[in-house]
Amino acid sequence: MSEICPKCGLPKELCTCGVREREEQKITVFIEKRRFSKPITMVEGIGPEGKDVIKQLKSKLACGGTYKNGFIELQGDHRSKIIDLLVSLGYDASRIEII
Repeated sequence: MSEICPKCGLPKELCTCGVREREEQKITVFIEKRRFSKPITMVEGIGPEGKDVIKQLKSKLACGGTYKNGFIELQGDHRSKIIDLLVSLGYDASRIEII
């Protein structure tokens, strides 16, 4: 017998709660200057699945990065590419804001 989702009451195989949560999240992308004027791309609003998202972003962007305190930090300026990558991961493009 399959497990039942506590939010929607459907079996886990048919549950779409995770997809809906990703589409409803408001994500903010901005640049922060660190030591020696190096740019860091900061992504805010990903949530607890940030550790899985950071692995995929680092491999696709070929850069270093980390997940700290609810923020994804990527080395370098990746504002031009980040929207396409987040959309391919299931996030809604209209909810992503670049500052």
